Order: sequence, then C-alpha cells, then structure tokens
Amino acid sequence: MYRKAQKQETAPENFELPFGGKLASDNRWVIMANMIPWSEFEAEYAEIFSASMGAPASEVYRQQLWLYENKKRSIEDRIVSLSQPHIRPIVRGKARTEVEFGAKFSASCFDGYIFLDHISWDNFNESVDLKSQVEAYKNYTGHYPESVHVDKIYRNRENRAWCKERGIRISGTPLGRPPKNVSPQKKKQAREDERIRNSIEGKFGQGKRRFSLSRVMAKLPHTSLTSIALTFLVMNLSTLLLRLFCGCLCQFFRIPSFFPSLINESDVLVNFRQPKLIFISA
Repeated sequence: MYRKAQKQETAPENFELPFGGKLASDNRWVIMANMIPWSEFEAEYAEIFSASMGAPASEVYRQQLWLYENKKRSIEDRIVSLSQPHIRPIVRGKARTEVEFGAKFSASCFDGYIFLDHISWDNFNESVDLKSQVEAYKNYTGHYPESVHVDKIYRNRENRAWCKERGIRISGTPLGRPPKNVSPQKKKQAREDERIRNSIEGKFGQGKRRFSLSRVMAKLPHTSLTSIALTFLVMNLSTLLLRLFCGCLCQFFRIPSFFPSLINESDVLVNFRQPKLIFISA
C-alpha cells in the first residue's frame, strides 16, 4: 500500500544541509531538479499499488476478530506475515515441519535439466499437472516418454489410466492389495525407478545448498517468483556448462566421454531425447 505525503514539497534550494548553508539556486543540479515534474511521477508510481490489497494490518485485525466472534480456528487466505501478506500456511505433514510457508511448485526433470511447471502461493494438488507436463514433453521431443517416475500423490487411478492409454509406464507399486510374491525382475525395476527419481530430489538439495533456493530474500510476490525461476535457470546453465567442459576435455585428451548423450560421432552437441521423465513437487 502507498500513502501519499500530505505536506508540501520542499524546493531543492531550501533543503537543510547538515553542514549549514543552502544550495545555490543557479546550481545546474538544482535547475534540473526544478524541471522534473515530481508530482506527476508520484501519481504514476502510486497507481502501481493495489487499493484493495493495501493495509495488511487491518486485514489481520478483521481476520482475528472474525475468528474470535465465530469461535473458529481457521479462515480462508489467512495472513501470517505483515511484510509478505501473500504467503499462506501449507500443511505438508512432514516429520520435521508439519506446516511450511512459501511458494509451492511442481517440477519435472528431463535429461538432467529441471523445468518449473507450476508455482503458486496457495496450496494445490500437483497430481493434476501430470497430463500437461507429459504433453509438454511430447511437444518438445515429438514423442511420449517411455516411463514417468513420480511421487505417490501422482499415482491415482486417473493418471494411471491416462498413461496406460498412451503406452507410458508409471513408476511405483500398483493399486490394491500388494502381492505376496514379487519377482526379482519387479524388485530390480522398483530399485531402478527409485534411483532415477532420486536425480530430481538431488536437484532440490543442490538448489537449496548451492544456489540459495532456500534463501529467497525478495518480498513482493512477483519478485519472489522471478528469483525462484532464475534459480532454476542458473541450475540448468550450470549443468550445460559442466557438460560442455567435460566434452571439451574428452575431445582434447581423446578419451571416451562421461556423457555419451552429449557428443556423437560427428562431434555435434546433440541428443536431447530422453525416454524417462521425472516429476516432483516442493
């Protein structure tokens, strides 16, 4: 919220200097300051702020009064921070922190690169994003992935049926009662699926420890979302730089590349086709 000052503007030549004296009226900076329409700039600046969203302290008072009068313990869009009124408490049910504060987003990992698919300050069910994420993968590569490796919340009946219609294998145990005897092949496949899905878990840990994803200092909602998006951009650029560096070293020393999908026989940076797609939410 922006409050316009009621007192009259002070002319530049009347500023009180800490060492005494006054600014000369013929000073070039004073002349330029008199030419600037400060009142018009202030009016244009005030239009940026929302008149309905201002004064979060009064909204907090209204919410607390409503809770007291109605003898309730929760209210929709409850404000928990005066400096960031857009933040909402999100119940996660984790062992360390049952309730978290901040942005919630779902992301997908493809060929070592992580993509930010959905981000919001309000709680949402990330399982509904699976279809759009897989379709985005198809638009990028031209085909559906061989398999998707997801959290448990994604493995509902609707998503399983949707993936089955398109020939996509979804990771995790099937719905229903678990079988008494599990073949060694299925056990091996389950371990391989978890190993693949760990890559995106590691990406979040890397973002928090190395790229300050857990220390977003911006206060406004749009600047905070921009900081989060830039963090993922820098992470992908770091991955690309590492692959380029390793590829150059392998070509220089004439040794096999650690990333066979990065450099092909014609020495072209290439193959971004990856048959596996990984999802997670945070």
